[in-house]
Amino acid sequence: MYPPPDPAVPAVVQLQHVVPTLSGPLVDLLVAPLGMERPLTSVVIAEPDDEPRSYDEALVLVIGARGRSATGAVMAAGRGGASAVAVRTGADPGDVEALRRAAAECGVALLAVSDGARWEQVEAVARTVVETVHQTPDLVGPYADNDLFSLAQTLASLTDGIVSIEDTAHRVLAYSRSGDRVDEVRRLSILGQACPEGYLAVLREAGVYARLRAGEEVLEVAARPELGARRRVVAGVTAGSRLLGTIWVQEGPAPLAERTGELLKGAARLATLLLIRHPGGPGRHSLLREELAAGLLEGRVPPGSLAGRLGVPPDCAATVIGIDLRERDGVDGPSLELGRARTTEIVSVHAAAYRRTAVAAPLDGRLYVLVPESGAGPDHGTHRAAADPVAESTLLAWTADLVATLRRHLGTPVQAGIAPAVRRLTEAPAARLSADRVLRVLERDPGRPVATYAQVRATVVLGQVLGLLAENPAVHDPAVRILADHDVRHGTDLCGSLLRYLDAFGEVKEVAEQLHIHPNTLRHRIRRAVRLSGLDLRDPDQRLVAMLELRKIRGQGRG
Repeated sequence: MYPPPDPAVPAVVQLQHVVPTLSGPLVDLLVAPLGMERPLTSVVIAEPDDEPRSYDEALVLVIGARGRSATGAVMAAGRGGASAVAVRTGADPGDVEALRRAAAECGVALLAVSDGARWEQVEAVARTVVETVHQTPDLVGPYADNDLFSLAQTLASLTDGIVSIEDTAHRVLAYSRSGDRVDEVRRLSILGQACPEGYLAVLREAGVYARLRAGEEVLEVAARPELGARRRVVAGVTAGSRLLGTIWVQEGPAPLAERTGELLKGAARLATLLLIRHPGGPGRHSLLREELAAGLLEGRVPPGSLAGRLGVPPDCAATVIGIDLRERDGVDGPSLELGRARTTEIVSVHAAAYRRTAVAAPLDGRLYVLVPESGAGPDHGTHRAAADPVAESTLLAWTADLVATLRRHLGTPVQAGIAPAVRRLTEAPAARLSADRVLRVLERDPGRPVATYAQVRATVVLGQVLGLLAENPAVHDPAVRILADHDVRHGTDLCGSLLRYLDAFGEVKEVAEQLHIHPNTLRHRIRRAVRLSGLDLRDPDQRLVAMLELRKIRGQGRG
C-alpha cells in the first residue's frame, strides 16, 4: 500500500530536517554548537524539576519555565545527550543570552519557542517530521485502525452521516459502518482504498484541499450526481500548518444533523492526535491526555504535566464539568467497559469541538470535562467567569446539548453538573468536588439534565452543613430527637409534618394540600409536636436549628 523507502532519504532524521518545518511561526534556531547534522530520534516533554535522565538524541521541549529560569533544564538536557532543546526564552535579551551560553556550553541546539505557539503544536509538528522523514507510515496497523475506525463510527452516529478518514495521499484509513447507504464515490473509495481520480480532480479544481491546508475550516462539497457523489462536508486534520489528512461526512438518505460542522471540527482535532505516531503506539497521546487530566482532577498529577500537552499555561483558569452516566443495571463487565470507552469518545468529540484544549477524563465511574481558559492568573479566574453571563450561558447550553446527545445514545437519564470556574489548574481537584456536589443534588431530580453550581448553591451548602452535623453527633438539639423517637415508637410522622410546615413559612392550607389532610388536622399535629418537644416556633434560632435537625434526621439536603 505504501511505496518503499527512498534510498536518497537519510536513514536518520537530523536537526536540519526538523528545524525548517518548525521555523517561523513556531520556533527560531538560536544556536547549534555541533551543527545541523545532529540526529533526532524522538521528541520528549520535560519540566525544570524533573530528575536527571537520558535524553539520547532527543528534541526536548522544556515546559513550565521561561527565560533564565530554564537554563538548568537546558543544561540537564544537554548533559543527558539531547540533540536539541526548545524553550520559551522571554523578551529579556539577558535571559536569551544566558540560555544561548548554557546551550553552547553543553553542546545542545537551542530553539526559541514563540509566545504565540502552543506546546501541543510544536510537539505535534516535530513528531510528524521525525516520523515522516523515515518514510515509515505504518499508521494503518491494528492499534491505529481501531482508534480511527472508532472515531469514524462515533462521528457517524452523532451526525447521521457516513464517515471516512483519509491521509494526504487520499488513501482511506478508516470508515464508519454504513450498510447500503453509501454513494458510488464512497463505495469505490473503500474498494480501491483511495478516492476515485475523477472525483479528486473535481475537488482540486474547486480548491478544496488548498482551503483545508489554510486552517480549521469545515467545507461543504455539493452533490455531483453525474459522478455518483452525494453532498459532503469535510475538515482537514492538521498539525500546525501541516495537513495530515481529511475527514469526510457523506450525507445519506436523511439530512445531516444540524451541528455536523461543529462536531466534524472536534473530530478533526482528535484525529490529529491519532494520526501522529507517539511513543507508546498510535493513539497513545490522546489516552495520555485523559490519564493526565484524571490525575490532575484527583490531585496526584501536577498541572504542568497536562498544561504542556494542552498548550495552556499551568496557572490558567479552568472549569470542570461532571457527568453521571447512570449506567444500566445488569450490563456485564466487557460490555460496560466498551460502552464507557464509546461514551468517552462521544464526549471527547463534543469537548474538542467546543474548545481545542478541552479534555474528557473518565474517573471513578463518572466522566469529567476539563475546560481550560485561554488566559491565566487571577483576572481570568472565578471573578471574571462570574461576571461573564454570556460565557456561562454558552457553556450551559453546550453541556445541555451534550447531555441530550448522551441520553439519546445511552438510553439512561444522564446528568451533568458544572462547577464554578477556578483561578488555576491547581484548583481542579476542588472544582471536581464541586461538580460532584452538584450531581448529588441532581440525583433527587432525575428529570433535570444539567445544573450549574450557582443554580443549586444553597442546596449544596446546606448539604455540607448537614454533613458536618452528621459527622459531629454531639452537636444536636435534643428537642427534635424527642419527636423522632416518638415517630418511631408510635408510627407517626410529626417530624415530616413539622418540616413541611417550617419550609412553607407556616402556610397551613398549602401544607395540608400537600399532605392530603384537613388544615385542622395539620394544626393539631403542629401543636402536638410543639408540646412534646418544647420547641418555641416564635424563636427564629429555634426554627433554624429545628429545620437543620429535621433535615439531618430525614436525610434531606445532603449535597
